[in-house]
Amino acid sequence: GIMEMADSIIINKADGNNIQRAELAKAQLQTALHFFPPHESGVMPKVMTCSAYERTGIDAIWENILHYCSETQQNGYFDVRRAEQSKYWMYETINEQLRNRFYQSQKEQIREAEEKVQHNEESSFAAAFRLLDNYFKEDTKL
Repeated sequence: GIMEMADSIIINKADGNNIQRAELAKAQLQTALHFFPPHESGVMPKVMTCSAYERTGIDAIWENILHYCSETQQNGYFDVRRAEQSKYWMYETINEQLRNRFYQSQKEQIREAEEKVQHNEESSFAAAFRLLDNYFKEDTKL
């Protein structure tokens, strides 16, 4: 779940008649976090409240961010995560470029394949593989 991934949890709108509810949510989330294994970063996630409207708690949140960055830079986790993120974005860029080039170069063939699939003249899998085979054969000619 998402709770295991959180570096911090911020509860906004802790103002007016929401203050007690925000504090209750904070207490419940802090309790829940203690049931999870230690975070990969080595830093225990904090649960904090703030009010963007009243501009309260924001300085403490910023201090928490700075503390997290400092701790994870010291223990090496920061650099490990940055390297993982860089690798992730490399693959995302490749996937996006392949997808865009495929759809741009195969517009007419895709329309024809859609017709065949919708009229049960070809299975969706066969059409997809045929389109991909055609794309890669054209691509190797370039």
